[in-house]
Amino acid sequence: MKMKIKADKSEVVYELNDSQAAKELYGQLPLDLNVENFGSIEKIFYPPNKLNTAKTPMANASKGTLAYYSPWGNVVMFYGHFGKGGGLYELGTVISGKDLIETLSGTVKITTED
Repeated sequence: MKMKIKADKSEVVYELNDSQAAKELYGQLPLDLNVENFGSIEKIFYPPNKLNTAKTPMANASKGTLAYYSPWGNVVMFYGHFGKGGGLYELGTVISGKDLIETLSGTVKITTED
């Protein structure tokens, strides 16, 4: 399963894992959502529905990791190293546009990618 995030001229593609949470996120696509800066190493967005994290691996986040932070219900796109955190689950990893994650801002279009 691949997911594409596009804003202006920036395009980032993630390969999602086979977890329940990743499948649920994929099932909500396509979406137009606002991306927010959080800290100095991540961008976040809020899918309309919370994700079920049963059988979803905990994240050890680094640049390019796509994760879900269950306490807040947001998806996190890391453009810097983070490591592990309680409630942080891995959804996938970037396969294209890793250096563009940091440039994403405003409303983005999130779609499936064949």
